[in-house]
Amino acid sequence: MDALSVAVAANLPVILWGPPGTGKTSAVLALGRRLGLPVEVVVGSIREPSDFAGLPVLRDGGTWLAPPRWAERLAATGTGILFLDELTTAPPAVQAAMLRVVLERTVGDLVLPPSVRIVAAANPPEQAADGWDLSAPLANRLIHLDWKFSAASVAEGFAGGFPVPDPAGWSVPSAAEVGRARALVGAFLRVRPELVLAVPDGPARAWPSPRTWDLAATALACTTHEPPPVPEVSRSRRERVRAELVVGAVGEAAGFELLSWLRDLDLPDPETLLADPAAAPLPDRVDRMHAVLAAVVAHVTADGGTDTWQRAWTLIARVAGRTPDVAATAARDLAARRPHGAALPTAVLDLAPILRSAGLMP
Repeated sequence: MDALSVAVAANLPVILWGPPGTGKTSAVLALGRRLGLPVEVVVGSIREPSDFAGLPVLRDGGTWLAPPRWAERLAATGTGILFLDELTTAPPAVQAAMLRVVLERTVGDLVLPPSVRIVAAANPPEQAADGWDLSAPLANRLIHLDWKFSAASVAEGFAGGFPVPDPAGWSVPSAAEVGRARALVGAFLRVRPELVLAVPDGPARAWPSPRTWDLAATALACTTHEPPPVPEVSRSRRERVRAELVVGAVGEAAGFELLSWLRDLDLPDPETLLADPAAAPLPDRVDRMHAVLAAVVAHVTADGGTDTWQRAWTLIARVAGRTPDVAATAARDLAARRPHGAALPTAVLDLAPILRSAGLMP
């Protein structure tokens, strides 16, 4: 439920997998009530492809792909939750029509407001009525969460009421925090490039692609961000939710490898490094160096200041003496983020041979 709350708060498209009758739909409706968001429930088995792709009608001398009423209501409200229930009962043609809805929030010729959240629920195909496997393209647009329950939790629910997803203590990260998480994921993929894309041969749930790595990065930022929590969210609970979301985005093999790599990094803070770029200690491992410089570039991008940008060049020049290829990558990214009117620091001269060999300067 924590993972569902975080995904909805951060506007990450998510799907709940579990047997029928276990409270998935009730939990989503209760979360909508708690957040004050209208919930539009759409069941794929009773819909046609035109309910998502739009129905062609004549309008103003042209053809308009008219959206259904549920999409118009969400657009008029400006926010809400689009709940795609019983997703594995939707035949392949309907699933194909849903692709643009989930990714681009577009229904026919109507674009839903950006604040409309996408939540889905599904029974495993063998447990669904007339069940279909989820297509790989549709699966790759969602974070997959296993809906877990126990006899004890059901008994407690009957006695004292069933729990409701609670977003308290979780908050949406800033653009700078998301940028830093994306930089860390990018550094990981530099050392494990074979994990960038692994298209499944058959039916699958979560699998790694550039799209799902982006979802994983946002999930990392959501669960690393620690505002004054009310009530306090413990570190162990935060780590469990982080694992649920990251693995739900890219799958178990890639997700657990990323989490293990991050756990072993022990990176210095970019602000600490930039406070003394000429003498601050740097890591020895190449993968850590990639991660450090990626985090520094993300910090400089968020800061936007000329002084911070120039200090970063001093740090990169130091790295160039030890791992030129790592320095060249960071130099290219940093050069693309040069503040308007910023003068080139003298440290760039030390990088000239490396930049030439990398094709970044004549």
